[in-house]
Amino acid sequence: MSGRPLQKRIKYAALYFLVRSLLALASIFPRGIWIPFCGWLGGLAYFFEKKYKVKTIEHLTLVFGNEKSKNEILALSKQVYIMAGKNAGDVMRSLRVSSLSDLEKFLETTGFENYEVANAKGKGVIFLACHIGAFDLQVTYMALKGLNPHIIGTTLKDERLTEILFTYRNAFGAVAIERGKETFRLLKALKNGGSIAILIDQDTKVKSCFVDFFGIPASTPIGAAVLALKTRAAVVPSYVFLGEDGKQHMQLFPEIPLVDTGNEEQDIVTNTQNYTHFIEEKIRKHPEQWVWMHERWKTRPGEEIK
Repeated sequence: MSGRPLQKRIKYAALYFLVRSLLALASIFPRGIWIPFCGWLGGLAYFFEKKYKVKTIEHLTLVFGNEKSKNEILALSKQVYIMAGKNAGDVMRSLRVSSLSDLEKFLETTGFENYEVANAKGKGVIFLACHIGAFDLQVTYMALKGLNPHIIGTTLKDERLTEILFTYRNAFGAVAIERGKETFRLLKALKNGGSIAILIDQDTKVKSCFVDFFGIPASTPIGAAVLALKTRAAVVPSYVFLGEDGKQHMQLFPEIPLVDTGNEEQDIVTNTQNYTHFIEEKIRKHPEQWVWMHERWKTRPGEEIK
């Protein structure tokens, strides 16, 4: 941190102060005021921020350029920021919940029986999550249900913000683990019939393979496929989105069958592709709630970590 240029130190200090201030405000205002306010903040960020807004528009054009007009893509790009603000607002408010009933006042969950069916096999459960909507609410829900999930995530560029994130994810009994570390701990958790949550829809510096994502080769983390093949844990996909009714909706789906032909290298690619198909399908349903500002197609073939 101290070795960073002064401009970046000021930037992250301001961001940290903003996050801490918003967390404090989230506990004061009722949700009916807070969520629209956070959406307004998202729209404000869209107006003033340039770098990631440009990336958002570029990525939306890359994917939907043949389906949507330029004006439609611009309108969608603004909605991405507004919805990111609203969903972040609900994540911040979730810190004040003290019980599952508190959470369920604004989060409706369907398909939990899919987890129960998968868990009954006794091999552990891998929740396949993605960066749609207020995705961290899934961890809160799982923890409050007593599942004590291990949540695998990437650290942020500022250690103070990472501490806030991991403290949030550790609340209520979840266990936050930095991506790429403590593999033995994850294997042990699954072999003991536990659960982990993992996101694979970003281009990160971990072991990856290329699969099709919106018709474009994308470097994709292979962690979920590797863990499933090693432990035979069931992979249960889930995601959260903010509905038109103003509530958050979490859906859990039947496990994605594991492909195991004995060719480990190919099976990793095949299973990762199957998981990615699910994620793409859900993003297409809610394109305004995915993180289009992320450089999903940054890594080129041959540059991936193997």
